[in-house]
Amino acid sequence: MTTATADPISVKLDQLFAATDTDGDGYVDWSDYQRLVDRYLAGYKIDKSDRRAQALLISYQMQWAELLRHADGVNRLSKEQYHLASRAASVDTSRFNMVEGVPHAIFDIMDIDGDNSISKSEFKQYLEVWNITDPSAFDAFTHLDTDGDGAISRQEFIRAVREFFYSMDLEAPGSLIFGRLSTDA
Repeated sequence: MTTATADPISVKLDQLFAATDTDGDGYVDWSDYQRLVDRYLAGYKIDKSDRRAQALLISYQMQWAELLRHADGVNRLSKEQYHLASRAASVDTSRFNMVEGVPHAIFDIMDIDGDNSISKSEFKQYLEVWNITDPSAFDAFTHLDTDGDGAISRQEFIRAVREFFYSMDLEAPGSLIFGRLSTDA
């Protein structure tokens, strides 16, 4: 019996698709992103009128517009369409860089105490917002804290997101956000 090895980026995008498909209907559409925004605001107890809430909403709206642009204008994305659109939008920075813009807005939400770093409790809340239950995902905190100071800086967080979208290494800190992944198909 031969086992196929999946592309590591596809494995990570499968995980992201599953987490983003908040209603579990097998498609991602704007209502899924709106639910994510609402989860962030409820989880971190941030009012919709807060500048951080507005920045998060706008960055996700821009990301969604970019995904649709790369998916030929469909209104909802299957897993395959999501993969193709995410790959294209992650490298096309001509209009909006989703790999940079959205993570900065997320970081601002996660940084509850405004100290420009993410503590273990703030990271735990992030996992809860995304409904990530894999115990190894919380272990990712140690890997994301690349300087070992006990917190994830903005630079470490943005670097991790870049690794998620670009690194073929499933052991890279950013690849571990959803827990350990396997390429065995």
